[in-house]
Amino acid sequence: MATQSESTDKGLGLALALGAVATIGALLMLTGAPDIEAAWGFAGAMLFSSLAVVGIHLYWD
Repeated sequence: MATQSESTDKGLGLALALGAVATIGALLMLTGAPDIEAAWGFAGAMLFSSLAVVGIHLYWD
């Protein structure tokens, strides 16, 4: 009996998009140091990078 499975690239696209936002947060962290903008950049980088990992695992086949 043959089974079919459909594979999508949603996880990869979501990870790339969130990774791009995390990179922007990391750049904000570097350029905003030592002000409060650096703290917000770090928070954004950590949040969006962890969401990128969740996105990959959520859509893993």
